[in-house]
Amino acid sequence: MDKYMILTGQEIINSVDNGNITISNFDYSRINPNSYNYLLGNEIKAFSGKDTDGSPKFDTITLNDEGYVLHPGSMYLGVTDEIIGSSLFAMSLIGRSSIGRLGLFLQISANLGHTTSRHQWTLELHAARPIRIYPKMPIGQVSFWKNDGSVQCFGKTYALYNSPTERLPA
Repeated sequence: MDKYMILTGQEIINSVDNGNITISNFDYSRINPNSYNYLLGNEIKAFSGKDTDGSPKFDTITLNDEGYVLHPGSMYLGVTDEIIGSSLFAMSLIGRSSIGRLGLFLQISANLGHTTSRHQWTLELHAARPIRIYPKMPIGQVSFWKNDGSVQCFGKTYALYNSPTERLPA
């Protein structure tokens, strides 16, 4: 019955210590009972319209200490500050409840981190009201899950990127 178990905070620590989980710049103070708080990287992309081929176009914004205000109704992509991954566990990246209560929602449609991926994760950001974000702010949490069955790498797609990535190159 323990096939589909979520890792506890202590087991996340143990798995980082023994190399089964990668979290760059790991900070013990960011461990939760079943997750780890990750930070926002220093780059976001803001949707700015469509390209001539109809594909979405994004403007790159480098965050600084003054932060950047996200506006409701706009689409943004961010990136985790940390490289996060595991060859043993699947990951779930979600927003923190404290950030959600301020009106910022993360990973609305794509919260699954595939086993064998290790990189800085692209984050989907949606603001319900104007909200200022800053580089390296604790923005979300990642949990780790045991797999049932054999683990296979089905090829790397977005896992090849360490910046907010809106689409794969053709």
